[in-house]
Amino acid sequence: MNGAGLGARLMRSTGFTVLGYGVSQVLRLGSNLVLTRLLYPEAFGLMTLVTVFTVGLTLLSDVGIGPSIQQSRLGDEPSFVDTAWTIQVLRGAILFALCLILGTLAARIYGDSRLETMLPVAGLALLISGFNPTRIETANRRLVLGRITLLDFLSQVLGLMATLILAWTLRSVWALVIGGVVSAAVRLAIMHLLLPGPRNRFHWDPGAAAELIAFGKWIFLSTLCAFLLAQGDKAVLGRYLSLEMLGVYNIGYALAGFAQALASTVMGRIMIPMYRERPPGDAPDNFAKIRRARFAMTGAVFAMQFTFAFAGVWLVGTLYDPRFAAAGGVAVAAACMNVPYLVGMTYDSSALAAGDSRGQFLLLLAKACGQTLLILLGTLIAGLPGMLIGVWLSQIIAHPVVIWLARRHQAWDPLHDAIFGGLGIVLTVLVLWLHYDSLKVLWTFVPPLG
Repeated sequence: MNGAGLGARLMRSTGFTVLGYGVSQVLRLGSNLVLTRLLYPEAFGLMTLVTVFTVGLTLLSDVGIGPSIQQSRLGDEPSFVDTAWTIQVLRGAILFALCLILGTLAARIYGDSRLETMLPVAGLALLISGFNPTRIETANRRLVLGRITLLDFLSQVLGLMATLILAWTLRSVWALVIGGVVSAAVRLAIMHLLLPGPRNRFHWDPGAAAELIAFGKWIFLSTLCAFLLAQGDKAVLGRYLSLEMLGVYNIGYALAGFAQALASTVMGRIMIPMYRERPPGDAPDNFAKIRRARFAMTGAVFAMQFTFAFAGVWLVGTLYDPRFAAAGGVAVAAACMNVPYLVGMTYDSSALAAGDSRGQFLLLLAKACGQTLLILLGTLIAGLPGMLIGVWLSQIIAHPVVIWLARRHQAWDPLHDAIFGGLGIVLTVLVLWLHYDSLKVLWTFVPPLG
């Protein structure tokens, strides 16, 4: 475990990532429980709408700085990383300017004038985050994540403390908005002051910029699709649910999404370097090692996902006050909805590790088109239950495209997919049967629109 080889670094990095994310989510859950008692459900619904816009802008402008540094042969060159940082800072400034402009539009779309001032303030967090040092991505590239995990933990603790103090003082949704800005500022300060390595400076290398743009143009298009995948449900429901019900929905969805979010974090930090150093098509031994890692990761995520699926109603009833009781049914349904995605989650990174950002874009495009169409159709036909079924079906329909991309980089493992696909079907049916009565609450959120 103290070695410098890929296996040792992979084990350490995976451990740090899982530990860091687990502690982070415990802190987030604890603060969320306090916040639900200091604030009202409508505040969480309003903050969900703000998040739709800020996350949307972040994703729609992503040019793949992190993956570029992780996969490029120039990823350790100062000229390359400083050019990447310069692009990142410019992007943050543009995002803030767009938040200033879009506040009025958001208020008109969702019929709440408070969004006109809340969105520009929330946009300050995007401006601040643009200055985060690329030393974070360098540590990910080298699979040296111990200090990053510790500093992320420290920044989160301080940010959550600030948010709780604001909530206690203001008793308003503004506590969540300002808390997000304070959290971004705290993380920036901690990473700049305590993360070792060369400091970034403004620099422009035409060759580095050309490589970043060539790789990032497909990441940019991919994140347009990622926005639809991650925020499409909330963007649609925000038009039809009350702010109170939207807040309840978001709490249930976030609880069910713990395993998926952890998987995405691990994939982003671990799998790209692993595929880069051990291309599965280069040798049978490489494929075997990646297969073992893939089985371990998918098995662990399945265990967590179905723990939330089976215990979702009980968890919400135990942790939250009665105003949020309906979130239990949402947590159960959402946990089952995302199972097909988990089966193929380890394949995307094989494309990015090979520099094939175009291939990942085509995969996300297929997923986004299918999910958006089925969300709209499902909501029209059967309200919220129809929407959730639409997301589940879209993930199944998209899996052949996942296989196509994995085969393109010789990463597909049919044994893995067959085992976890079959297990997912059996466990999903069992969960839905056990929680049939609790799932009836989903019909109360929004009626069929047709």
